[in-house]
Amino acid sequence: MNRPGRLPRLERSFYRGRAVIHWTLPIFDRTTGWLNESFHLRFRELLLHAAARQSLLCPIYCLMPDHIHLVWMGLAERSDQFTAMAFVRTHLEKYLHPVRFQPQAYDHVLRESERERGAFASVVNYIVENPVRAGFVATADQWSYTGCVVPGYPRLDPREERFWEAFWKIYALQIEP
Repeated sequence: MNRPGRLPRLERSFYRGRAVIHWTLPIFDRTTGWLNESFHLRFRELLLHAAARQSLLCPIYCLMPDHIHLVWMGLAERSDQFTAMAFVRTHLEKYLHPVRFQPQAYDHVLRESERERGAFASVVNYIVENPVRAGFVATADQWSYTGCVVPGYPRLDPREERFWEAFWKIYALQIEP
């Protein structure tokens, strides 16, 4: 699976099933100027398609001027985040043109301890606060390029106070036994 000149990857099985993965998609040469509302809407649409195709939830994404963060959670044994990421990257490329992604996304497969509710909320909060740490906004709710994609729940927002209560209910209903 690992090739010279490429980032090391875990075995494909780590990206399947009920995996929870924090993905980072850097833009080649950290080029900026591509991030706008039109791209944001296309990005959300492609995440929704990937979620439906691969049985995934995206409790958080954050589009930054030179990279993208997102977390996917597999809901079924058939879930395949590697395939979903290839789908999203392929279809987003035309909306980025002439800008492009770096050849490989970074990924962090969350360990069991990182998937516990409090620890997982910390991972999500870290992503939510990224635009604040970068100095783009004073508070996270001012950044319009943050959200989540949970099919059937278009108004769910990880920056809202009642997000976690609603999210964990939805997750429990959608995860396959």
